[in-house]
Amino acid sequence: MTGHTLTAGPEARVRAAVAAVPDPELRVLSIGELGVLRDVTVGPGGRVVVTITPTYLGCPALEVIRSGITAAARDAGFPDVEIVTSLSPPWTTDWLDETARAKLAATGIAPPPPAAPDPAGGVPRAGAASPEGAASPEGAAEATGVPPRARALPLLTISPRPPYLPGCPRCGGAATEEITRAGATACRSLWRCRACGEPFEHMKGH
Repeated sequence: MTGHTLTAGPEARVRAAVAAVPDPELRVLSIGELGVLRDVTVGPGGRVVVTITPTYLGCPALEVIRSGITAAARDAGFPDVEIVTSLSPPWTTDWLDETARAKLAATGIAPPPPAAPDPAGGVPRAGAASPEGAASPEGAAEATGVPPRARALPLLTISPRPPYLPGCPRCGGAATEEITRAGATACRSLWRCRACGEPFEHMKGH
């Protein structure tokens, strides 16, 4: 009996092509793995609409990502491409899966803390207040002077110092120290391992 070759539909083809576009700042990850790619639809006449969420408002790599998406879709046979930027919900490092975190570690970048667990227990998200200092959104607004809606915008909100120590991606050592919060990009900081003495980058949690 002759087997049937399954051909992916147009939406699956263009989605696969677009998802593989590398992130300009973290080229070890694609925009699909990073969570920047939110949705892909193919409408009448083959018009493609791609929805993306930048890692933070004002991301300097956004235009490069847009160009990469357009080129990938056209190479897949879809020349009519519209790119929509969605800012809600804002992007968070919680959207990185374990594969993406492993790729970061393999290239020498300590991944951000794991995704926030159930509120009933576990490790808090980076930047989360301790139980004693936790505040409601209304209380936070009073303390900061920033209304809840403004705080909901996808600004690059990163804790001043992470409430955890990232492990060394080179030797696995747990004794690490921060050298500077300002890394090669806004989303990374520079650390040093006290065990092997090697510096490494850390992707900040936000």
